[in-house]
Amino acid sequence: MTIALVGMPGSGKSTVGRQLARQLELAFVDSDHVVERRLGMPIRDWFAQHGEEAFRDAEQAVIDELSQQDGAVLATGGGAVLRPSNRNALHSRCHVFYLRSSPEELFRRLRHDTQRPLLQVDDPLKRLRELYRDRDPLYRRTAHFVVEAARPSVHALTGMVLMQLELAGLAPPREPT
Repeated sequence: MTIALVGMPGSGKSTVGRQLARQLELAFVDSDHVVERRLGMPIRDWFAQHGEEAFRDAEQAVIDELSQQDGAVLATGGGAVLRPSNRNALHSRCHVFYLRSSPEELFRRLRHDTQRPLLQVDDPLKRLRELYRDRDPLYRRTAHFVVEAARPSVHALTGMVLMQLELAGLAPPREPT
């Protein structure tokens, strides 16, 4: 079983993914970290030197490879769903969860972040609203499950994902804690 997490930048994909992998005793993989290792530099620097399209090419190759692994929790980059081939690979090969957060909530979390290239603009909230408008339908199309990620703690979000897996018969019921 491979579980993929999709959603906007800052929605908690990596943090929840690590916790989920630990709970399910699966490997955790962050596609952005794999891309950075392959490129030999931070995504932000690659973006600046080569542009978004070149980054998306590298990301597509990584998503294709990682979505074929079995026994992992995969946290994807926020824009991974922009390419149809990525959406198709994730949806057909993984159990995909969309961690949905509003642009306002994401802005609250990311307002001091300097590492995300698409948010290094004069009005990051406006940019988040635009990204959300464009990407929300793509996340929904890719996902098998939508989890509201606005306010819950990482522990609560992880529990919500585990509960959905249990209800779908994809994970055994957990012992009460």
